Amino acid sequence: MRYIIDFHIHSRYSRACSKNLTVESIAKWCEKKGIDIISTADFTHPLWIKELENNLEPAEDGLYKLRNSKIKTRFMVATELSCIYKRGDKTRRVHLCILMPSLKSAKVFTQKLINKKCNISSDGRPILGIDSQEIVKMVLETSQDAMVIPAHIWTPWFSVFGSQSGFDTLEDCFGEYTKYIYALETGLSSDPLMNWRLPQLDKYLLLSNSDAHSLEKLGREANVFEFQKKPSYFDIIEVIKTKDKKRFLYTIEFFPEEGKYYQDGHRDCNISLKPKETKQKKYICPKCNRKVTVGVLHRVDNLGSRNEKEIIKIKNNFIPYKSIIPLIEIISECFSVGVKSKKVLLTYEKLINECGSEFDILLNRSLKEIKKYSNNLIAEAIDRVRKGKVIISPGYDGEFGVIKIFNDKELKKYNKK
Repeated sequence: MRYIIDFHIHSRYSRACSKNLTVESIAKWCEKKGIDIISTADFTHPLWIKELENNLEPAEDGLYKLRNSKIKTRFMVATELSCIYKRGDKTRRVHLCILMPSLKSAKVFTQKLINKKCNISSDGRPILGIDSQEIVKMVLETSQDAMVIPAHIWTPWFSVFGSQSGFDTLEDCFGEYTKYIYALETGLSSDPLMNWRLPQLDKYLLLSNSDAHSLEKLGREANVFEFQKKPSYFDIIEVIKTKDKKRFLYTIEFFPEEGKYYQDGHRDCNISLKPKETKQKKYICPKCNRKVTVGVLHRVDNLGSRNEKEIIKIKNNFIPYKSIIPLIEIISECFSVGVKSKKVLLTYEKLINECGSEFDILLNRSLKEIKKYSNNLIAEAIDRVRKGKVIISPGYDGEFGVIKIFNDKELKKYNKK
């Protein structure tokens, strides 16, 4: 059986996150989306951990389910930490995802943070003045079955390879603890293909997660595993550690150009630059003469050594991936109205109720079935997304890219019918 897993989301206690992110609503939306296993998120927050304990009960070993409910969603104990610390003469800002085998072990780890005078109540993703190496040590002291996964590794401001505060190698960041890092989260602004350009990343499993701040964003990136029976936490961890291609089938990806840090640029001046243009302008915004924010593509260009031909030769060594656009965004474009409009929401719910979960529709259902419960244009749009036939204006400096499936003429022509 196939299991879709999203290891990284947030709760309503994280900054800039929806108040609708409750335990029950997350479980219900996972069924709608087709997500089988989801992060608990934010387990260090004292109010959220109480909600988790009150609303969840043990399921398979190391996993949890909604208490007294028939909802099939499973929860894996996980959180994200923001580490901001001084290393040498530079301030480092690195985000880390932490996986734990139980709520009990999560509470033990949280107590370690409290003992270090960390303010865990301020945010679901707490800001810690602790070195990344020390975090790995603390996690492993809590449980040898726990895992540290560097989050969205290319984001300029808060990641291990970030242009503003990161490192050039994993060893620079984690030192002797690098051997305990088994997987990396690629983030929305990069996809596996971009990461394959770096030989130094070959031995790490590449994971893709939503980092969702609202229910609608759950699973915008995810991971597809296959197990003969319902997996435990330990089964999943084993696949990650062994990079088992028979049980880790593929990742589900954002088109990276849509990510808000894909290209270089300066949002205040509406300036977006390709890496070559940034270098020609000596990293200075041509409008205001301030430094531009160096994006993910630029960093990959700087640290990567493989070209496209070399990647083609070795790509079968890696876990494959499929790129998607969320179903509600596809429907919105087809109707030329906003994602929250009544027409879009009604069509979305009809498709989900009659044709299957969102992932089933986007990845598996036949176009004939999709047409039956929607219309020809939506089916055509899903077909184009599956084939990667999309039009993208890349994101930059915190501004999401704009992705389209049809040009204006095509939409006008269809809507006249």
